[in-house]
Amino acid sequence: MDYATNSRPLLQDTDDRETDSDAFLDNAYAGSINASSSNIPDAAREHATETRIVGSGQQLRVAPSDKYNYTYLVFYLMGMTTMVPWNFFVTAEDYWQYKFRNVTTNNTSQLTPRQLEFQSDLSIAASVPGVIFLILNASVGHKIPLHFRMIGSLVMMLLIMIGTTALVRVNTDQWQDEFFHLTMLTVVVINSFSAILTGGLFGIAGQFSANYMTAAVSGQALGGIFSALANIITLIYASNPSTTAFVFFTVGCLVLLFSLVAYIVMSRTLFFKYYSCTKTLMKSSLEADPAARDLCPRAEPRVFTILGKIWLYGFVEWLIFVTTLSIYPAVTVLVGSQNHGRPWNDVYFLPVVNYLLFNTGDYLGRVFAGMFEWPWNNPILIGVLTIARIAFVPAMLLCNITQHHNFPVLIHSDYMFIVLMAAFALSNGYLANIALIGAPRVVEAHEKEMASSMMAAFLGIGLACGSAISLMIIEMIK
Repeated sequence: MDYATNSRPLLQDTDDRETDSDAFLDNAYAGSINASSSNIPDAAREHATETRIVGSGQQLRVAPSDKYNYTYLVFYLMGMTTMVPWNFFVTAEDYWQYKFRNVTTNNTSQLTPRQLEFQSDLSIAASVPGVIFLILNASVGHKIPLHFRMIGSLVMMLLIMIGTTALVRVNTDQWQDEFFHLTMLTVVVINSFSAILTGGLFGIAGQFSANYMTAAVSGQALGGIFSALANIITLIYASNPSTTAFVFFTVGCLVLLFSLVAYIVMSRTLFFKYYSCTKTLMKSSLEADPAARDLCPRAEPRVFTILGKIWLYGFVEWLIFVTTLSIYPAVTVLVGSQNHGRPWNDVYFLPVVNYLLFNTGDYLGRVFAGMFEWPWNNPILIGVLTIARIAFVPAMLLCNITQHHNFPVLIHSDYMFIVLMAAFALSNGYLANIALIGAPRVVEAHEKEMASSMMAAFLGIGLACGSAISLMIIEMIK
């Protein structure tokens, strides 16, 4: 008696559309890479599936497995890497405050305009080019080889981060304005490449099971935790802001270098090629056998068709980050402790509550979304919850903002601010991931990559809009 074992990749979803895609590939590539009589082109042959011999020599197609969960872990790492520019620039608050301090007086009680507005300026400089390149990636990114986009972005981000690290050792007190403009230019360029990397990563993740999308977006939040912890550790052991920043940015360079190596290794695995090259396989099949067009009559994704299917998820993703960026970190960074005179209140309150707590809550929210996946199939309910989340904006504005002039302080307690920050972060991570999980599931298999890239574009537009609103709020506070 012949026995055939049905084997699926570790953590693979059982979505029907994925099964249909596998069935198409079975028909289009019968015989796989080990079948000498196959007429598959050489490029497609390299990416085909594994085969096993069962019974009396019959070949059985078996999808490759994610050995040691390596690809899953690299998705985590790559998600973290996409946020390295943002997390490391925004978390180094003490360094920027030192760089843009008033050098003509020893009075540090009043912030200079550069110090007060830096986080808003940073958010705009990071988000606007990010939006442009996320949109370009969603619309024309598929025309540029994925390998080139991913590796090129990582290399350029690494080089720019090395330059930023080197500038830490340069005395810029006499040319603060020029240093500010150079910093903003650096932020624009590095976040443009970060957006290309993000769009490519989300596009790839959309072709895998939902667990891999969760890994990518959870990695983004994990990157925030990592940068916050690195900043706190350097605050403990470093003697001054420049030394702290130098160590801090050096760690960022190492993360980018490690990610570059890890991605190159992952891109050569059979498991990665199998799921990320579905479109290439389909195209090669249609060229080799025109009759296969009946199996996949619409292999080329259409922007407006996909947009019509995912627009509500896109709106949710946009509004989530509009709400978040309108007050974090530009406004929340101004919230001080109600007490003073102790290290916790004067040194660690800001990095722990504003950065570590937010990123931890954001990470846990994304993990919980991947565990429960509720209510991904009800975008209207997700939209209602997202709209309700806007209430966090006035609540944060009523906290103990140190530069308050035009708003009353109604929430004095540090504990209340901590509770608000935790709920704010959890809701951000949970709802953002639910929308990202839901969008690829309402489109066809060949539309998944573009749908996920479009969701990344909605996210980026939300970041830009939220950053613009934060600048207006800062102007109201002054």
